[in-house]
Amino acid sequence: MNAQDFFEEGALIAVQTTQPLDRALDYRAPEGGCAVGAFVEVPLGPRKVIGVVWGPGEGGYDLSRVRGVSRVLDVAPMGEDMRAFLMRAGDYTLTPLSSMLRLATRAPGLGGAVSMRKVYRRGDVEPDRMTDARRRVLEVLNDYGGLSFTLSELSEMAGVTTSVVKGLVKTGAVSEEDAPRDMPYPRLDPMRAGKDLTDDQAAAAKTLRDAIAARAFGATMLKGVTGSGKTEVYLEAVAECLAQGRQALVLLPEIALTTEFLTRIEARFGARPAEWHSGVTMTERRRCWKMVGQGAAQVVVGARSALYLPFQDLGLIVVDEEHDSSYKQEDGALYNARDMAVLRASYCGARVVLASATPSLETWANVEAGKYDRLDLTSRFGDAVLPEMSAIDMRDEELPSSRWISPTLQGEVTKRVAAGEQSLIFLNRRGYAPVTICRACGHQIGCDHCDARMVEHRFQKRLVCHQCGETKPIPEACPSCQVEGKLAPVGPGVERIAEEVSDLFPDARVAVLSSDLYGSARALKEMIETIAAGGADIIIGTQIVAKGHNFPNLTLVGVIDADLGLQGSDLRAAERTFQLMRQVAGRAGRSVKPGLALLQTFQPEHPVIRAILSGDDEGFWRAEAEQRKAAGVPPFGRLAGVVLSGPDAPTVFDVAGQLARRDGPLRAVGAQVFGPAPAPIARVRGRHRVRLLIKAAKGVPIQNALRDWAAQVKLPNNVRLQIDIDPQSFY
Repeated sequence: MNAQDFFEEGALIAVQTTQPLDRALDYRAPEGGCAVGAFVEVPLGPRKVIGVVWGPGEGGYDLSRVRGVSRVLDVAPMGEDMRAFLMRAGDYTLTPLSSMLRLATRAPGLGGAVSMRKVYRRGDVEPDRMTDARRRVLEVLNDYGGLSFTLSELSEMAGVTTSVVKGLVKTGAVSEEDAPRDMPYPRLDPMRAGKDLTDDQAAAAKTLRDAIAARAFGATMLKGVTGSGKTEVYLEAVAECLAQGRQALVLLPEIALTTEFLTRIEARFGARPAEWHSGVTMTERRRCWKMVGQGAAQVVVGARSALYLPFQDLGLIVVDEEHDSSYKQEDGALYNARDMAVLRASYCGARVVLASATPSLETWANVEAGKYDRLDLTSRFGDAVLPEMSAIDMRDEELPSSRWISPTLQGEVTKRVAAGEQSLIFLNRRGYAPVTICRACGHQIGCDHCDARMVEHRFQKRLVCHQCGETKPIPEACPSCQVEGKLAPVGPGVERIAEEVSDLFPDARVAVLSSDLYGSARALKEMIETIAAGGADIIIGTQIVAKGHNFPNLTLVGVIDADLGLQGSDLRAAERTFQLMRQVAGRAGRSVKPGLALLQTFQPEHPVIRAILSGDDEGFWRAEAEQRKAAGVPPFGRLAGVVLSGPDAPTVFDVAGQLARRDGPLRAVGAQVFGPAPAPIARVRGRHRVRLLIKAAKGVPIQNALRDWAAQVKLPNNVRLQIDIDPQSFY
């Protein structure tokens, strides 16, 4: 540590807090002094808040008024690379540094003293008497593979009283131990043998190992067809990272995938890694945060927010299914975890692996430009082969108006059921029907708080707004004309498809995979495990089924509406349809039995449908890239989405109009302003929404121009302005 990085007692220091202030605050260093990056507790008005020592104080005022730091927290200080990353990420996304620091301190009780507590784990014996409540406790402990729980956490997760847990302790089925509140994670062994690799897997793994050993920043696109074993390849990179004594982070797009992945890591390295996502307990979140900072957590598996953990020496970041739209944070601090992973790695000399069977066009373009390396896995692992893909031309199918499963698809499902194999029916639309209409007056039931139609969820007997979450019972009479018995569902959702499947295949076991049908990630995980074990003949699912699940006995995938994603004006519509269809089709034939993927479409000649069926990925990317380049849109141009919202529509439009007219700072850098216009969903949660779109050439630093532009207009108290750099959605 340099001398200028340590401040003696009483020295003037700048502390960045998580409070919504536009600058760091000056304090006096505490007794014993403190270092740059130290986490401290400081007084702010009548409260005490947590902050980080950011550097020397500014002064320039009456120094007698400066208050002292209350104490230095007993956690590892924030490294220089992390501070630089937070500042650069905040500058890029136009997010205040205080908000970025909030992302980096999202763990409870960081300021608490080290203490002991009672924790509960799975014991070595079975209980003498098994009840349903006891079974639930043991299932939780088994599901989480040896993690410890407090009494309240375990009883809450199992849905039982604390006396049930204590009763199991007496039998020895659950052990009660005294343990430090935050314990190091078991050491992972990088020398344990992994699975036997194919020749192209071994070549890709060696390339990644060599890159990790170089201990320098770089990014690699790992492109492999579905089922090619990308995970085993990047686990070799994790092994090399551990052998180098560095830490690794693996980001997953879906929490429901976590358990299976943790099991694979445990099999590979002999112990479970740390977890970071909304499904873990507060106790484990604090433990993970602290141990990462001390270097006592070697590997973290987590959701996008794991990027902001205080890694001591991060050597590898894997972004699995890097194309997935869930990596984009759409509220609060707006960022894309894929892009932020590359930025984070650049500050700590880490290697980034962007893994996908269908990479994002941004990643593909960076490879073409020579910024990223590329590795390809072209065949499936073992005896599995890629599924045959074909279109069902719905113009030639004889189908009643109330049916959506074509006779051709029905016939193929029938064959699979008879053969004891599984079929997947895919429709990327939750609920029973997207619209409920009155056949008497034509009224469509909408949300009271949003300009959006309510979706019928028949399983729940509710209408649900997919924008704000508002629900209401399905009415007997039309809310507009009061006529009873005339409300009719229009269009299919997965629940309606499930009803049709039950009619067509009354003896088949049917499972529906949709995120809104499960109250917790654990319940969804249990259903996925049941299906993988053969517990269903026909699976009906939304896009959640495309996120890396492996169903060995699944040999048929039928897509109900392959044209659905091609509608609308989203510049990524073709790309997302291509990715989703290929990912869904890739669920078929992942074991020894060959697979078939059938796409129901009214546009079999559409370029995207033809590209999906032909398997010409490179041809699709080149054509898509040429179109984007000609239009000057990402990844060959810059976009920023601007949304103004407020309870009064004329006021919001007035502010938006003022901004549009005062576009001088943006024109100065060659940027264009489009709008204002009502957002496609013009009202959400009672707030009216107006959009503007900023477009600029690639390489133009639009952030400073956007700051100057937005600062020209004083916002009324009830109007909010949100700027989204590199927007992924335009609703």
